Amino acid sequence: MKKHLIHFLLVAVLSVFSAAAFAQTTVRGQLVDSETGEPLVGAAVMVEGTSQGTVTDIDGYFKQSVAQGGTLVFKYVGFKDLKKKITQKGASVDLGAIKMEPDAVMLKDVVITSSIAVARKTPVALSTVDPTFIEEKLGTQEFPEILKSTPGVHANKQGGGYGDSEIYMRGFGQENVAVMVNGVPVNDMEWGGVYWSNWAGLSDVTRTLQTQRGLGASKVSAPSVGGTINIVTKGLESKKGGSVSYAMGNDGMNKIQFNISTGLTKNGWALTLLGAKHWGDGYVQGTKFEGYNYFINLAKRINDNHQLQFMATGAPQHHDQRDKGAGLTIADWEMTKRTYGVADNKYNPSFGYRKNGEAYNANHNYYHKPQISLNHQWEIDRKSSLSTSLYMSLGRGGGYSGQGNDKFSPYSYSSWNGAYKGVLNTTFRCPDGTFDYAAIEDYNASSEYGSALVMSESKNEHVWYGLLSTYTTKFGENFDFYGGVDFRYYKGTHTNVISDLFGGEYYMDNADRLKVKAANNAAAADPMWAYEKLYVGDVVYRDYDGHVMQEGAFFQLEYNKDKLAAFVSGSLSNTGYWRVDRFYYDKAHEKSETVNFLGFTAKGGANYNLTENHNVFFNVGAISRAPKFSYGAFMQATSSNATNPNAVNEKIFSAELGYGFRNRMLTANVNLYYTKWMDKTMTTGTDLGYTRANINMSGVEATHMGAELDLKFRPFNWMELTGMFSYGDWKWGSNAKGYFFSEQGGQPLDRNGNVTELLGPDHAWAIINMDGVRVGGSAQTTAAVGLNVNVNKDIRVGADWTYYGRNYSYYQVDGTLLSINKENTLDDPWRIPAASMIDLNASWKFKIGGLDAVFSGNVNNLLNYQYIEKAWNPKGKVATDENVYVFYTLGRTYSLRLRVNF
Repeated sequence: MKKHLIHFLLVAVLSVFSAAAFAQTTVRGQLVDSETGEPLVGAAVMVEGTSQGTVTDIDGYFKQSVAQGGTLVFKYVGFKDLKKKITQKGASVDLGAIKMEPDAVMLKDVVITSSIAVARKTPVALSTVDPTFIEEKLGTQEFPEILKSTPGVHANKQGGGYGDSEIYMRGFGQENVAVMVNGVPVNDMEWGGVYWSNWAGLSDVTRTLQTQRGLGASKVSAPSVGGTINIVTKGLESKKGGSVSYAMGNDGMNKIQFNISTGLTKNGWALTLLGAKHWGDGYVQGTKFEGYNYFINLAKRINDNHQLQFMATGAPQHHDQRDKGAGLTIADWEMTKRTYGVADNKYNPSFGYRKNGEAYNANHNYYHKPQISLNHQWEIDRKSSLSTSLYMSLGRGGGYSGQGNDKFSPYSYSSWNGAYKGVLNTTFRCPDGTFDYAAIEDYNASSEYGSALVMSESKNEHVWYGLLSTYTTKFGENFDFYGGVDFRYYKGTHTNVISDLFGGEYYMDNADRLKVKAANNAAAADPMWAYEKLYVGDVVYRDYDGHVMQEGAFFQLEYNKDKLAAFVSGSLSNTGYWRVDRFYYDKAHEKSETVNFLGFTAKGGANYNLTENHNVFFNVGAISRAPKFSYGAFMQATSSNATNPNAVNEKIFSAELGYGFRNRMLTANVNLYYTKWMDKTMTTGTDLGYTRANINMSGVEATHMGAELDLKFRPFNWMELTGMFSYGDWKWGSNAKGYFFSEQGGQPLDRNGNVTELLGPDHAWAIINMDGVRVGGSAQTTAAVGLNVNVNKDIRVGADWTYYGRNYSYYQVDGTLLSINKENTLDDPWRIPAASMIDLNASWKFKIGGLDAVFSGNVNNLLNYQYIEKAWNPKGKVATDENVYVFYTLGRTYSLRLRVNF
């Protein structure tokens, strides 16, 4: 009954109002710098004497309801406050361009704002999301999904667990999409990706969210390939006050939150605090989660020339997962509904119970990655400033990792998999479909060789320190110069320790210890070392540190005069990698050699405003960047110090052409892009006889090109229509050749697994024909249409339709399937059926005890259409509808939220 009541209330909120609008006075305008004419992004626009307000968008525009005769107050860091009394009459008032005067006693944050692009000036393809949009549209979605209506962007939930979403831009995975928080890069320094569960709190503290597709405008020494996500959090501009909120949703989702801000005090201090807790059962079976997030921003204006700002944010969490390798064939998903009674593709193959009746999931993640930064702004004079950020991140956490002894039992580590590459594990499967963890405990208890299967705690911790400093000055009236340094040091510690013997008395890790070479670790000279009895807390499988050191410098010179804005920029960086291994190596051999890669960027572009309504732009650039740590600089970083002898810098060439149109009713942008990715490093594992080996592929290329369109149409002051369309053509473009090397020592091998001469006549090789094969993983055609209606000054409703087409399955270059010393053809990926979904949102502003309150609701995937969002080609087979394995998107979800401001 309760569930039906919640659905009824939500539908009532979203459907009771018509699109008719009541008369009101809506004030529009654009805030600009009085000296340069540049739009002021994220400026506060408030109704004097109330807590009502908004912020300007990326073009400096705002829209705010106000009573006739009321006064608007405009605030922006680095500028004098400005007030405008509204004396004009009518339902709509346009104030035009409002010039704000720079204030010598307030400072701009150069590090943060220098990475933000400006429409009709910065020659890049960009999209901006303001906090109101995030609050209205987020609902049960995760932070990356806010961007799904952005051209060229595709987000999916992978296994569907809390924080497990991933994002693609122009066909490039998130390891090739830079994420910046207040100008500071947060991508992992070993593999380049972002775990969004570590950043779950960003949606609550974001002031401005901007995507820059392609080369982007971020001024760091090591840029991205696919695009950049710039997140600017709340700071000095936060007004005095705060709020408390409570949200609830499907599958036991709950969230409580508070935030409070002092505003900028008379003695120059400003403090903003936020805290929240988020918990629930998860949409997918057996994916409970609990997360917290916090944010503190403390700023002090020391004097007219100096300002300090301290920021710390984090999101400690733990959640059960549906492993990303647990996709099933389409037929098996239907079987789970029919046989196990788990509807709506919620089935989780790794969810089950232990002997004591405890619910258990072998796929569990926990992590806390606080980001701490101290920023100093120094206004040297009216033309020059220096902004410096010192930052650090201390990651602590990990997940579960099953281990197996296959020498004295028929089981191995893979026996822990609920499913693997489309095949459901039936060895430990109860009649009701749950994973039979109790059977593992029974087997271990009866084994005369200790536990055959144990659970280990896979710890992944890091320390990360960085310095980013940017100097800005003007040359004459038309030239702006940015120059700076970018230093980063990272140490990631990766250890596995036994956490649960699962009913046995001890464990023997011969599955991994037998791989250890006596030449690397003297302990392996004793044949009994591999059969040592191990207990909870003992190390298994791996124990190593990955080190990354990066030093770089960058510059950018901008020219701005009248209708023309142009720039040239460049950077030079060195990336050094080394590792220290305490498992496969002894103390004398634990440290690898250090490998260094010198990289650079060179970019340029221009924007020309043809008229007040029309502009054109272009950009072009080249990037040479270091390969990734694992399967790049190192052949296989989990268990070997062997460096990749053929590793070279990846090269990227990119060019883009764009056109924009805007007037008071319509904003439209169209752009064409071309990106060539060359010398992408790729390695894979295989077996040669009795020896494990790695094959390093060189000369891998891909071409990503396409067209993008986005528009925003405001025919009335109470209605807004948005839309986008993007068409990509992303293909691999090379026939890559690779050579075989031993897994541990990195020696060249012949076809029988014997050490041979490097690149000699017997050095085993393979060629993979990839030319013309589609890049998988991301929809190459996307579209979206949105409608937002202000029913009256207090009620707002919205609907969004999103379409995905020409999406292709993932595929792996599996070394075990390669024919040695021959050419191998890569199978075409499977084309995922096109699909779309509809989301609804609504909000109602009202008063509670004299305080402003907002009640809002969201329904995502209104029609409960569960389409395939991710698929993989089967191993060693031509992909068909019958053998690909897939994940479906989540079905209908909902949430309700009440926020009270004070």
